[in-house]
Amino acid sequence: MQTILSIENLSKAYATGFRALKNVSLEIHRGEIFALLGPNGAGKTTLISIICGIVNASEGRVRVDGHDIVTDFRKARSLIGLVPQELTTDAFETVWATVSFSRGLFGKPANPAYIERVLRDLSLWEKRDSKIVTLSGGMKRRVLIAKALSHEPQVLFLDEPTAGVDVELRRDMWKLVRGLKANGVTIILTTHYIDEAEEMADRIGVINAGEIMLVERKDALMRKLGRKQLTLQLEAPLSAIPPALAHWHLELGAGGTALTYTYDAENERNDIITLLKSLSDAGIGFTDLQTSQSSLEDIFVSLVGKDAAAEAKATQNDNGPVTSS
Repeated sequence: MQTILSIENLSKAYATGFRALKNVSLEIHRGEIFALLGPNGAGKTTLISIICGIVNASEGRVRVDGHDIVTDFRKARSLIGLVPQELTTDAFETVWATVSFSRGLFGKPANPAYIERVLRDLSLWEKRDSKIVTLSGGMKRRVLIAKALSHEPQVLFLDEPTAGVDVELRRDMWKLVRGLKANGVTIILTTHYIDEAEEMADRIGVINAGEIMLVERKDALMRKLGRKQLTLQLEAPLSAIPPALAHWHLELGAGGTALTYTYDAENERNDIITLLKSLSDAGIGFTDLQTSQSSLEDIFVSLVGKDAAAEAKATQNDNGPVTSS
């Protein structure tokens, strides 16, 4: 696939000696939705800030559609839209004025029809003449998205875009994201809502302590790192697992009436057939069976550790959907 964003050996070190990024290399494909996951302090926002020209890198190179963000910054920056975490807007401007002004900052000619379409897509059209200071937090978030889209970027960064917003905005935004992708826009998403990444992303990247730990297609990641469980409801309870089945590492539960087998998703068919034959040979019958697969959140926990994942989960809960829109 064609690369639209190329990151080579990118590092960021501060005067204190803290290294926020450590030799990050990453390629983002044109037209994909890429989810960058990581606990608080992992380096997600630092990486985005460097690409968008907000923070200077200590080392490395970034190119957007072939344009270097340092030596050809005007062209590179014109291709990027950013929806930041913070609700920073022009409080006393109207919605229409601030979105139109953002378009003009990139040298784009006035296009009222396009601005209207963006505002309608984000349910902002009825608020177009309202001053931003009068809007709810959810509506202000919509304005940030509209501003990021105002100059028709080819790469859109969404940095925790649904933190602290209502369900309606989340639904509207993901509908808009799918439409942008259909039109060839590349989306880079950071989120604490891992279920969103699991639903929306084509590829997943995991960053921790400033280093990229993994980059993989979502479906391949689920196959490679996902775990499945097979639970068998037994015809008769067992007091213990027979020694002949010890190598299967089965778990006995529900008062001896259920056996659970955990296995790699890639080895599903052969493992289950062999296990069921072994159970039959041991004289163990069952009345029902169920399978379940680990989620992307389970994989995230296994990669970054329980403490970091718990912190991310706590942030998700703190910033959960609110009622304002």
